[in-house]
This record gives sequence, C-alpha cells and structure tokens, in this order.
Amino acid sequence: MRRGLQTGDAAGSLGVMITHVKFVSIPTTDQDRALAFYTEKLGFKLVTDQPFGEAQRWIELRVAASETRFVLFTMDNGPKPGSPFNGALACDNVERTYEELKAKGVEFSGPPQKQPWGTFTTFKDPDGNEFVLGSR
Repeated sequence: MRRGLQTGDAAGSLGVMITHVKFVSIPTTDQDRALAFYTEKLGFKLVTDQPFGEAQRWIELRVAASETRFVLFTMDNGPKPGSPFNGALACDNVERTYEELKAKGVEFSGPPQKQPWGTFTTFKDPDGNEFVLGSR
C-alpha cells in the first residue's frame, strides 16, 4: 500500500514530497471576534498575528499539537463566512468535549450522535461556519 505522494530518480531512491496540510483558511467578517472565539472557547494557540495588506491581518492558530494551522481571513472574493467547513476536527472524547464547549457558549446543532463509524456532532463559529467534531 502506498503512503503519501512519492517521487523517484533513475537510481530508484524515493522521497516524500508532501508531508502534511500546512493551514486551512477560515473566512470571517470580524478577525478580532473570530480570534477570541478560537483561542478562548476552542483553546487554539496564537502563532502569529501580523498585518497582511491594507485591510486585514494574517492570523495563524495552532490546533493542539497538530502541525496544521487555522488562518482567519477576510476577503472580498472567495469563500464566504457561514458555510460548512470541508473537513472534520477530531478529539479523544466527543461527549466530554461537547459538554465543555457548550458550557463555554459554543453553538452546537445537537448532542453527539453515535454511528457505526464513530461519534460526531457539529458546531458553529460566530460567523456561522459549521464544523464536524468527531472521534479519532
């Protein structure tokens, strides 16, 4: 079974070209409000917050010990706030995480659901972006 994208030279040596997802972009209408939500309610860690052009900032957040970052951005063209995130977030215990985040005011679509493939629920950020939260 192949793992990752690989390339080889004439001598037959192989090297992994793509190692991980560097960041995912999350559209927002208010970067300060989004930053507060992701750091204070979800516990993400601020990596960088610096000017990016005239009207916005480059805000990069770390998700626990993951190498993948969340980038909070505003833009006139492109993805609009208030849509489903094309991916899923994972945790060790969906029920416990649901209770902890709900107590912090995070809006969920409903309690966790158990399925043959795992447990999941969905929640929204202040812009209405919807995320799946599932078991590992």
